[in-house]
Amino acid sequence: MGDAGDPRARIFLVEDEALLRLMLQDMLLDLGYSVSGVAQTVEEASRLARDIDCDLALLDVNLNGVPTYPVAEISRQIPLIFATGYGRHRPPQPLDEIVVLQKPFTSAALSSAIAKALRPSQR
Repeated sequence: MGDAGDPRARIFLVEDEALLRLMLQDMLLDLGYSVSGVAQTVEEASRLARDIDCDLALLDVNLNGVPTYPVAEISRQIPLIFATGYGRHRPPQPLDEIVVLQKPFTSAALSSAIAKALRPSQR
């Protein structure tokens, strides 16, 4: 598995807004990460999460009105980050230990959240 800043770290990106998804992919690549998979619906993300080979999943909390908590449950074996534009979001237990990134965010904030999520103590 890659470490924070390791160019081999692979990110599974789950985001429903096309422009934001493309922007996030560019941000991740600029930070030295690779994108191992992309999903835009809970169904697609759930299907991919079962088999995807990645080091971290970046999940939008809400995809077209549907929470991504089931995807997080499937992906619990890897570090996770929830991204949300709904103010101070607190996921339900047992997902409440997951790093939360408030939208809109900068590349520096994304980098910091990834580094925090990839720390062994955060898993």
